[in-house]
Amino acid sequence: MNDWPEAWSDDNRGRRYGRGSASAQPESPRVMRQVRRGQPAPPGQGAYGGVPQQPQYVDGHGSGGYDDYDSGYNTGQVYGGGRGGGDGYGPQRPAPDWRRRIKWTAITLVTVLFVTTVATYFWADSKLNREVDLSKVIERPEKGEGTNYLIVGSDSREGLSDEDKKRLRTGSSEGKRTDSVMILHTGDNGPTLISLPRDSNVEIPTFKGSESGKTYPGTGRQVKLNAAYAEDGPELLVRTVEFNTGLHIDHYVEIGFAGFANIVDAAGGVEIDIPQDIKDTKSGADLKKGKQTLNGEEALAFVRTRYALAGSDLDRTKNQQKFLSALANQVATPGTVLNPFRLYPTMSAGLDSLIVDKEMGLFDLADMFWSMKGVSGGEGTSMNMPLAGSSGGNLLWDKDKVKQLVNQLNNDEKVTVTGD
Repeated sequence: MNDWPEAWSDDNRGRRYGRGSASAQPESPRVMRQVRRGQPAPPGQGAYGGVPQQPQYVDGHGSGGYDDYDSGYNTGQVYGGGRGGGDGYGPQRPAPDWRRRIKWTAITLVTVLFVTTVATYFWADSKLNREVDLSKVIERPEKGEGTNYLIVGSDSREGLSDEDKKRLRTGSSEGKRTDSVMILHTGDNGPTLISLPRDSNVEIPTFKGSESGKTYPGTGRQVKLNAAYAEDGPELLVRTVEFNTGLHIDHYVEIGFAGFANIVDAAGGVEIDIPQDIKDTKSGADLKKGKQTLNGEEALAFVRTRYALAGSDLDRTKNQQKFLSALANQVATPGTVLNPFRLYPTMSAGLDSLIVDKEMGLFDLADMFWSMKGVSGGEGTSMNMPLAGSSGGNLLWDKDKVKQLVNQLNNDEKVTVTGD
């Protein structure tokens, strides 16, 4: 009599591993039987009447034997499935969609960059000090090709404490005068930077007062160039430069002592090659020959020095051109542009310090700086206004060379005229 449950033979019993097993070898773990759960039997129809049918133990292939190789064990199908399988217990995590992730990451970065750029533009534009009204300038020359900027360095002490004035050797003179005057021309033939010595002999023409609105007739009065600024500010200076050159000035940019030093410090200093040892007690310059990085205080002393130079004011204007080009080159480097901790302080210092005309925009300002950078990079020309001598301490311009120079600038031609 067979005491085993229905459908279990003695042969099956003999193949079992465990106590009473007829085999001396244990079953291999690769043929570990898995449970196949079928549909439950209807009530009362199991092998023992009302007892539900027990699960049937078969090998991995469902053949009923154990000699067949059970590949399901090795692949993890018995205990929940392998990494690539879907037959295990529990939900499977889908593979990440890298294309989708990359796309949305790119969209996010572009959006952040766009918003930051727009916000920076409006922030910077709001900080520009648009104080000079060129519409008050009368009888202006016809506009030529390219763009002309009148760049003025004033000796304004505004914003300087008594301690700053002592440290920077600026003195305490009231008001402000022009310490340097330059014309920067930008166009298709490279930038041209021209210094107009402040002692240049010029004629004050008929002009309209910037504050009073009253017209002052010209009398042929001959003065030094910086006297025009002292008499009625930027508008009269522009009127005087245009009248004596015939060159239309498109934009006006001015910076004082304090602003100049602050920009240099915010940029982390400016590297420049000084051609000679300079020691000047009036400007405070005490510099050695060679390449070095100047901070704001040293830079201001360098561009103001003239008594320690053989060419006096003419050599000073050359140093001013050289330094301004180096400053523009420093500001335009990736180390400044791509570093927000340096870019924003530099922009803030510059925008707070500059005084510009009412039509000046950020793109115009950027064009000016990039052109100054081009001058230092050898893509442009820097020169002094051509001179023909002096009279009573005033420097006289060479009228023929000046006329040729202005014609080349108005036609945006390559400048061939040379200056002192």
